[in-house]
Amino acid sequence: MRQRARRAPKPTPVGKIPVLTTAVLLLCGLLAGCGASADGAAGGKVELQFSWWGNADRAEVTNEAVELFEQRNPDIEVQTSFSSYNSYIQKLATQAAGGNAPDVMQLDYRQISQYASAGLLLDLDEQSAISTENVTSAMLRTGQSSGEQYAIPMGRTSQVLVYDSAAWQRAGVAEPEYGWTWQDWSRAMRKLGEATDETGATDPGWSEDWFEVWLRGRGKGLYTDSGKLNYDAADLARFWRTTNELSQQGAVSPARQTTQIDGSAANMPFGRGNALSGFTWDSAVGGFQALIGDSLRLAPLPVGPDGTPGQYFKPSMLIGASANSPHPEAASKLVDFLINDPRAGEILGVSRGLPVNRTIRENITPTLTGLDKRIAEFQESLDGKLLAPPSAPPQGDLALQTAFQRDYDHVGFELQSPRRTAEQFLTNARSELQR
Repeated sequence: MRQRARRAPKPTPVGKIPVLTTAVLLLCGLLAGCGASADGAAGGKVELQFSWWGNADRAEVTNEAVELFEQRNPDIEVQTSFSSYNSYIQKLATQAAGGNAPDVMQLDYRQISQYASAGLLLDLDEQSAISTENVTSAMLRTGQSSGEQYAIPMGRTSQVLVYDSAAWQRAGVAEPEYGWTWQDWSRAMRKLGEATDETGATDPGWSEDWFEVWLRGRGKGLYTDSGKLNYDAADLARFWRTTNELSQQGAVSPARQTTQIDGSAANMPFGRGNALSGFTWDSAVGGFQALIGDSLRLAPLPVGPDGTPGQYFKPSMLIGASANSPHPEAASKLVDFLINDPRAGEILGVSRGLPVNRTIRENITPTLTGLDKRIAEFQESLDGKLLAPPSAPPQGDLALQTAFQRDYDHVGFELQSPRRTAEQFLTNARSELQR
């Protein structure tokens, strides 16, 4: 983890201050000369902590944007820190449990309900400093819990089929276009598997993400608006039966390859050269570009039987503030700046996906080149065609993603039937969601 040095640590969060310290602060508030600023920081200088996950490139542009924010707001200093995704998620959970979450934090879509229900996130609807007029209501819903806005999307991403166009052409398989169905996809995978030494695709049966797209194309979804399961064992069994049959036929990756998937492009059968396509998020396409090369192409995911798209625009990540922050006004200013400031938008570019602020997105899109430009064009081709994204998943969903992959292994290695495994998964899912 790299951290920008600052002069002092963050003050102890409200609600965690020892009794003696509280008494001193109360007395200080009554006496002249204690030097408290309007936002409550001693010496007239507010200090914020801002944390996110990402790499050094994201850190470089983020720190540049933060420095501009400090220039615009000389009474606020921002201490920044970042780490890899897994390390960040674990550390944030520990900080949140101890009441010491950063003032401003980057959040994953699947953390919103969990943290909001625990009272750890600041209600942004109550912060007048934050403008959301250039963010669509559909995207804003992804940062809401129980109707309250707890986080604002920073960038948007969507599901995508990445494929080796040269290999598809050699196999005589037509390249996919918007509107192709899951039946079209299955036929293409079989033809690729028969015509080449590789399988047609990474088996999508391992991921709840791709099951969700399949479900939405059939008018359902993972969850209802109230956070209950919105599918049954028959739905999941049908999906797993279809993907596993394709695996057994050599059309998609075998279980021995699928079980090694850890989310990285390098450990996907497509990334390893064992398959000719795979599903991913467009924010992760760069990892495959480095492995596949110039023949990499992007295509929409299949639609449902009646043409309903299951694909949607999802926040690549969101930004929120701690409910325990001593400086909610300053934290809200930083959130608004990162979402809405034109110059900040130019600096951040697509480091967190295409900006959700439509004005900033329109301004920077013409400046993009290479893969960034292709991803922008891919998203533009889908504007107006996709259904609204679902609300943020309920608390417990993160654990279900891991269980989904683990249980599919039972199907892939023929340890249990798709129906029995689906029933078992749903039983455990209902229990997890009730915690």
